[in-house]
Amino acid sequence: MAMPLPVPEESFSEGLPDREGASTQETFELFSALAPKGWRVELIEGEIYVVPPANGEHEEIVTEMVEQVIARRVDKELRNFTGIGISLPGTTDPLRVIPDLVIAPKGSFDDQLEWHAADPVLLVAEVTSSSTAGRDRVQKIRAYARADIPVYLMIDREAGEAVVCSGPSGDDYGHKSIHKLGTVVPLPHPLGFELDTSTF
Repeated sequence: MAMPLPVPEESFSEGLPDREGASTQETFELFSALAPKGWRVELIEGEIYVVPPANGEHEEIVTEMVEQVIARRVDKELRNFTGIGISLPGTTDPLRVIPDLVIAPKGSFDDQLEWHAADPVLLVAEVTSSSTAGRDRVQKIRAYARADIPVYLMIDREAGEAVVCSGPSGDDYGHKSIHKLGTVVPLPHPLGFELDTSTF
């Protein structure tokens, strides 16, 4: 079961106002404002997760995906976004996530908002780490499916697999294909190109 990461005391305790009785949303906003640079704060199914900066291998994979999307995309208006905040529908409160990679048409996030609607998103990708794998495999599948995001790509480093989820329906995806890392992974409509994971 995925659990919220512990919040480093030295990062958040100093100078915090007394917020006893604050809502989860208010606490999330406070943590987001105080998070050290490079850290991500996400709100998923009522839990706040504080994620430290990714390691080099993780970032190499994300960078390789970005480069391949640029080189292989059929629609030249598609753009890669990293570090973009997405607001997703939840059963009670909205979810706030920062995927490792978002593919959407050019201009989809051309505003001053910190959190964006998922409507224009065509694909979200997550690269697992030991601290996020549980959420990437369970809660985020539910969240991305509920938001009707067409494709969720999970690069599961621990399992050595690329999982492609498509056909969102309710809180799950109707189709999931699993590919060993090191192989060519076809991305379905609306992407329609292949991702070579041999360099991951």
